[in-house]
Amino acid sequence: MTVPLFPLNSIVLPGGRIPLQLFEPRYIDMLTRCLKDDEGFVVVLLREGAEAGPGASFYEVGTYVRIIDFQQLENGLLGITVEGESKVTVLRSWREPDGLNVGDVEHLEGEAQSAVPEQHIELQSVLEALFRHPVVRDLKMQVDYEDARHVGWRLTELLPLDKQEKQRLVELQDPLERLNRLQELLEALEPG
Repeated sequence: MTVPLFPLNSIVLPGGRIPLQLFEPRYIDMLTRCLKDDEGFVVVLLREGAEAGPGASFYEVGTYVRIIDFQQLENGLLGITVEGESKVTVLRSWREPDGLNVGDVEHLEGEAQSAVPEQHIELQSVLEALFRHPVVRDLKMQVDYEDARHVGWRLTELLPLDKQEKQRLVELQDPLERLNRLQELLEALEPG
């Protein structure tokens, strides 16, 4: 599958939502094509460079997203909200003449559904607290606090972790391994 690639300094995972502001012609054209053809695009995390820069490099594992809302913002820019559908691997990528990154991608196998183990109940509480924040609440995301995938995905998106760590969590295919790593990261953040 050949799709547009949207490098960002943030991530989104299946079921997650992220608001974006579009102002560059290449991204407005991409949005128009996606809406007309009822297709999505892939959000990939920047490895280095600027989101809009010509020398941007990005990680190979990202998330295929669909546009679920769009509106003109007060600042005159176009605002869209996208929702993650599935994780993908970018097999090959290139830059179009207008600067849009495009790539051949392959969907990764879906992660196995699993209950949140007893030792990770605290992670559910952390996520519930994050979901009380107005910015997160306004995204109107659905979350299953009993599903290890959902808890891990949302915490990976929302916790203030460095981007290399976020990418490692994105690339994990085992939801319980992701929860174990998130637990370790949270414990490291706690004052000693």
